[in-house]
Amino acid sequence: MEMVLGRADLGSHTGGGLTPLSWAAKGGHEAVVKILLERDDVDPNATDQHGQTPLFVAALGGHEGVVELLLERNDVNPNTADEFGETPLFAAAWGCYEKVVRILLERGDVNPNTAEGSGKTPLFAAAYEGDEGIVRMLLERDDVNPNTADEHGATPLFAAAWEGHEEVVEILLGRDDVNPNIENEYGQMPLCRAARGGYWGVVQKLLERWDVNPNTADSYGDTPLFAAACEEREEVVRMLLERNDVNPNASNEFGQTPLLGAACEGHIGVVKMLLGRVDINPNMIDRAGQTAYSQALKYGHHTITELLSQHRNYIPPLGSDESTALSSQEPPDLDQPPSKRIRRL
Repeated sequence: MEMVLGRADLGSHTGGGLTPLSWAAKGGHEAVVKILLERDDVDPNATDQHGQTPLFVAALGGHEGVVELLLERNDVNPNTADEFGETPLFAAAWGCYEKVVRILLERGDVNPNTAEGSGKTPLFAAAYEGDEGIVRMLLERDDVNPNTADEHGATPLFAAAWEGHEEVVEILLGRDDVNPNIENEYGQMPLCRAARGGYWGVVQKLLERWDVNPNTADSYGDTPLFAAACEEREEVVRMLLERNDVNPNASNEFGQTPLLGAACEGHIGVVKMLLGRVDINPNMIDRAGQTAYSQALKYGHHTITELLSQHRNYIPPLGSDESTALSSQEPPDLDQPPSKRIRRL
C-alpha cells in the first residue's frame, strides 16, 4: 500500500470519475480512507461524474465508520448534493441506514429539509421506505417540516400511506402539525390512496383523525369507497360502510358509483356489502346511460345481476321482462321506510 501511495496520482479520477478516496469510501474500507485523508494532496470533496462526493458514496453504502472519518475533516461539506439534488442525508435515509442518519443529524450544520430534484426530502424517503427509526430521528429535529410535498404534491404521510406503512403513518399522525388532508397533483389524499391499495390498517388510523373526511373525492370524483370497491379491497370497503357518514351512492365525474364500479369488475363480495346498506341506490345511471345491472350484464357477471335484480330497491329497466313482472305486483306502501319499499330515482 505504501508503495502504491508513493507512486500514484491520488487526485486522479478513474472509471466513473471516482478518485481512490471515493473508491475506498464506496467499499467501506476505513483503513484506506484514513491513510488517504492524512495526505495533503487528497481532496475529500472531489466528485465523480454524477457529482457524488466520497461522503455521499459512503452514506449511500451505509458505511458509518467512513462517514465519521470524513466528517472529522473541517473542509468536508455534509450538505453537498449530487447532480440529482440528493444529499448524503437523503442517500442514507433512502437506504435505511439509521446509524449514518444519526451521525449526520448530530451535526448542527446538516440541513434535514434539503430536497432532491423532484422535491423529496429525507423524511419523505424514510416514510416511503417505512423506516420507523429514521422517521422518528428526523421528527426529533425542530427544524424538520413534516408536510413538505414533492413536485407531485405527495407528502411524507402520503408516501407512507401509499406503501401501506402503518407504523410510520401512526408516528406522523401523532403529531399535531401533520396535515392528513394535503392533496397530490391528482387531488388524492392519503386516505384515498390507502383505500385503493387495500391497506385497511392505514385507513383505520386515518379515520381515527377527526379532521379526515371519508367522502373526500379526488380530481376525478373518486371517493375512498369507490377506489376500494373497484380494486376489490373488501376489508376497506367493510370498514368504510360501517360508518354512518360514508355516502355509498357518491358518484365520480362520470356518474359512476361504487356499486357500478364493483358490478362492472365482477367483485361479488363488494357488491353484496354495498347492497347491504339500507340507503344504497342500485338504479343510479352514469353519464353513459349505464347502471350497475347493465354493466354486470354486459360483462357476464350473472351472479351480480341476480343479486341486483333481487334487491328490494332495484327497478328493472322499462320494456324488460322484469319490468312487466313488476307492474303486475301491488304498488309499494309509501308509508313504509325506504328500506321496506322500492326507492325510485
